[in-house]
Amino acid sequence: MSSEKNSESLGFEQAMAELEQIVSALEEGELPLEESLKQFERAVFLSRISQQKLQQAEQKVQILMQQNGSEELNPFSETPTSHD
Repeated sequence: MSSEKNSESLGFEQAMAELEQIVSALEEGELPLEESLKQFERAVFLSRISQQKLQQAEQKVQILMQQNGSEELNPFSETPTSHD
């Protein structure tokens, strides 16, 4: 499958940019049903690729931290710092 072939050369930033374009196109609601399904399928693929790239990056960071003598990573907090 050509999508699988593209996954090796597709960078995280490229995948996210394409994913953003697809989301925008789908949100507009102007695409025919068949094209919407194709775009949704591509978006799922890009999401998986992005997740894999993030996991690989996290593993590299953990290895580097262990080599530096610091084996503990603090989890990133996604909670907002200001109240609306």
